[in-house]
Amino acid sequence: MITVDEALSRVLALARPPRPETVPLAQAHGRVLLEPAHARLTQPPFDASAMDGYAMRAADMPGPLTVIGTSAAGHPWDGHPRPGTAIRIFTGAAVPAGYDHVELQENIDRDGDRITVLSRSSGRNIRARGNDFAEGDSLPAGTVLTPARIGLLAAMNLDRVTVAARPVVAILAGGDELVPPGTDPAPGQIVSSNDLALAAMVAEAGGTPRILPIARDTVDSLTAAFDAATEADLLVTIGGASVGDHDLIGRVAAEKGMAQAFYKVALRPGKPLMAGHLDRTAMLGLPGNPVSAMVCGQIFMQPLIRRMQGLPADVPLRQAVLGVALPAEGPRQHYLRATLTSGDGWPVITPFNDQDSARLALMAQADALLVRPAGDPARAAGDVVHYLPIGSS
Repeated sequence: MITVDEALSRVLALARPPRPETVPLAQAHGRVLLEPAHARLTQPPFDASAMDGYAMRAADMPGPLTVIGTSAAGHPWDGHPRPGTAIRIFTGAAVPAGYDHVELQENIDRDGDRITVLSRSSGRNIRARGNDFAEGDSLPAGTVLTPARIGLLAAMNLDRVTVAARPVVAILAGGDELVPPGTDPAPGQIVSSNDLALAAMVAEAGGTPRILPIARDTVDSLTAAFDAATEADLLVTIGGASVGDHDLIGRVAAEKGMAQAFYKVALRPGKPLMAGHLDRTAMLGLPGNPVSAMVCGQIFMQPLIRRMQGLPADVPLRQAVLGVALPAEGPRQHYLRATLTSGDGWPVITPFNDQDSARLALMAQADALLVRPAGDPARAAGDVVHYLPIGSS
């Protein structure tokens, strides 16, 4: 068996460089720029008023001054400036050439068209042309497009950007005992849940999930399923890899020429785990137990999907205070399902007493995975430990 860190390193090595895709800006949130995005204009395109007030020449203050026009957003004043005059102006409007100061309206005494400055602002209250960005400025390749950056690109007058394509992830559940949700199971059958849970995790990591039909426990059925996934960037299989299983997935993968990166990992839950590649398709073979599949999906599948998009693969461990005492850990790195509650400073993390890898109800209640390294000594309540958040926790 290899360590979790070594297994993750080998999994991430399966990622090929991101594929470029040009998309409308409205679809670019969370994506990674593969080409620099260059501004097509200067912002603001003119000296703009930062306040509602009056544009004037600083040399003419405090006046009195004669108001000879109005400048509003989208409706600039196009007259001829003269000494001793002012322009009524509104926030965002163009400051007419020849005027170098905007005074706030609350600092002005107005009588008809005559104004006097009662109190002068410390600044000019003018946003200079290009003080946000200039034509040709750019966001570099590798930038993750957050909402603020989407807004910036729109202001740069860009409607499309070239980003990393979302990896297509084919998900294959196999087994004669499995039936789709909504089906009445016959004796000995169970409802398939892992494929849908993993599909949600794929989408959460930015991939495009494609759930394949449930495969039967035959070489022909699994071979057909593998053939249906040849155009995917990643094939994720569920079950059929542990000792005692028919191991048909491993057999079919070998017949398809899979170059295997590893087979078993020193972790709980989820020791039986395969990884490799089939031609240009990366492959992960996850355990069949629901919790094991989801834990391995978070530790290995989601980082691989992020790496395929040029995103940082790792999710930094967070710290919490242990809520209960725990015995010494065994020879495998253990990921315990746990809940988080507020504490003084760090949150308090409390693992469930039952860590059965088949109990989805407990997984659904968990906020975090408490990470205990192999051979971790006994821990007392109040010790500082590390955890991985689940979902948006």
